[in-house]
Amino acid sequence: MAAVDLNADLGEGYGAWSLGDDEALLGTVTSANVACGFHAGDPSTIRRTCLSAARSSVRIGAQVSYPDLAGFGRRAMSIPFEELRDLVLYQLGALDGFAQVAGTEVAYVKPHGALYHACWDDRVSARAVVEAAIEYDPSLVILGPAGSMLLAEAERIGLEQAEEVFADRAYTADGHLVPRSEPGAVLHDLDSVVARVLRAVGEGEIEAVDGTVVRTAVRSICVHSDTPDAVGLARGVRSALEDAGIGVYPFC
Repeated sequence: MAAVDLNADLGEGYGAWSLGDDEALLGTVTSANVACGFHAGDPSTIRRTCLSAARSSVRIGAQVSYPDLAGFGRRAMSIPFEELRDLVLYQLGALDGFAQVAGTEVAYVKPHGALYHACWDDRVSARAVVEAAIEYDPSLVILGPAGSMLLAEAERIGLEQAEEVFADRAYTADGHLVPRSEPGAVLHDLDSVVARVLRAVGEGEIEAVDGTVVRTAVRSICVHSDTPDAVGLARGVRSALEDAGIGVYPFC
C-alpha cells in the first residue's frame, strides 16, 4: 500500500475536564474523530477542536455515540432504530456547524465505543448510522472495521466506506476487539504497536491474541488519545510508516 490515513479520537474533554493532548496529536494525525457531545465534548470544546483541526489541515470526522456522558459512551444501550438514527443526525449537525465556522466541514462518520461495537454485527444499529449520514450528506464516508455490518450497510446504501485498524488495541480470533475489561486489551509498547501497523498495512494481516492471523483491509490506522503516551505512539507509528515508504494522508 502506497498510503494510509492516521486518525485519533479528539475533543473528548467536557467542561472543566480535559482528556489527551489534542494539539500534539493534531500535529501528527491526518484525520480527527471529534466527539459530538454525547459521550464527550461540549460546544466550546467542539469549537476549539474544529478550529485546531482546520489550522492543521486535518480532516474532521463525526465520532457519534450513544447519549452516555457518564459512561463515556462505552455502555451498551437498546435504542429503537428511528430514535438512534435521529440521535446520530443531531450529532452530525452539531459538529458540522462548528466545522463550517472553522472554514472546513465534516468529511466522515465513525461510531464511538459501544455504538461502534453494536454496528460491527447489528444490522439495525449500522443502518441507523448510515441512514443518518446519507440523509445529512451523501458525500460522507463511513469509517469502521473491515467486514463489519456498518461497512456493508454503507455499501448497500451507496456511501463510500473506509476500513480501519486499531494500532493500540488487541484483537480476538474473529477479528473483533478484545474487551477493555480484559487484560492486554490496550497495547502500550511502541515496538509492538509499530510492528502491528506495518504488518496490517503491508500484508493485510493482524495477529489475534491467540495467534490466529486475521485478514483485513486497511485505509486508516487509529491511535486512541486516551492510551498512555498516545502522542508518542502516534508519532512513532507515523515515523515508521514514512520510513517504510508508506505515505500518511487523509483517506477522504
